[in-house]
Amino acid sequence: MRDDQITKVQLLPPSEANPRNSEASIIQLKDGRLLLAYSHFYGRDMDAGAAYIAGRFSEDNGRTWTGKDIVLVENEGKFNVMSVSLLRLLSGEIALFYLVKNSQSDCIPYVRISNDEARTWGNRIRVISQEGYYGLNNDRVIQLPSGRLIVPVEFSPGAYGPPEAPIVPPCQSMCFLSDDKGISWHRSQTVLEPLIGSKSGLQEPGVVELKDSSVMMFMRTDLGGQFVSYSYDRGETWTNPVFSSLKGPCSPATIKRIPSTGDLLAIWNTPSAICRRPLPRCTLSTAISKDEGKSWQNIKTLEYDPEASYCYVSLLFVDDKAIMTYAHRHNFFFKGGMLLLTLVDINWFYE
Repeated sequence: MRDDQITKVQLLPPSEANPRNSEASIIQLKDGRLLLAYSHFYGRDMDAGAAYIAGRFSEDNGRTWTGKDIVLVENEGKFNVMSVSLLRLLSGEIALFYLVKNSQSDCIPYVRISNDEARTWGNRIRVISQEGYYGLNNDRVIQLPSGRLIVPVEFSPGAYGPPEAPIVPPCQSMCFLSDDKGISWHRSQTVLEPLIGSKSGLQEPGVVELKDSSVMMFMRTDLGGQFVSYSYDRGETWTNPVFSSLKGPCSPATIKRIPSTGDLLAIWNTPSAICRRPLPRCTLSTAISKDEGKSWQNIKTLEYDPEASYCYVSLLFVDDKAIMTYAHRHNFFFKGGMLLLTLVDINWFYE
């Protein structure tokens, strides 16, 4: 689907043998091609289903893609591997972060490094030495100008109930930090505790560096929108979370800086008057912040369908375009999942 400023591609529709494609990340290679990495489910379509990390390539900035997967990471977990983040390091190497999920109480982020433009990947390195369930969303890891890597995670005491409908206790949010390109890691001094009155806690955190060198963490909650916290020491300690102006359902947000303008761009699920889904993620919106996330303007609807769900966004800027992926489901029980890709002219966000 194309208009003058937006191109939408139904990139990876599900099939019986491949019931879900989701949680992606994109990086531009030095030869100009784009590499898309995503969670390719070949078992059940739930979060506990079998999956590996697959890759596709584009030679025209995301308009068309190669037709067959390459396997970037085999299924190393008893359940799956999923939720990939690709990051170009200051060294020029590429880092690939992903989750290894073994059970509802055992989920750990790992990282692999490529020094040959994603042709091969080094041995996996465990980000978190502690045992437990640590969730890392797709397309979430950042590197500061100092070289420090920041991995924002949620910690759950462990889900219970059936895998197809797990019950998750309230989550904590925290970061894991590395100053040696991911070889060794330590946890942030601050662990952000669940908020009073919240059944979900602080879930699915993301981070973005601000112009004053502080770092903002934004977190999904069930209290009406995103909560934010700030670090002034490169991710070691964090302020008490406060409610932001990004209102919406219990769903993750994505926030990154637009290179050409210097403003922040947010993509998240806004409240919907009519939404026929159990989780009301039927409206996906964008907004611009010119004051480092204190306020948001130019709120625009990117997707709306009362029968659908849109979430788990990845975002990459190439030339004058934003390239986004997000998972799309279109029935009451969320069975099956398609990965959508949308290219948007940067000017559109400001109109």
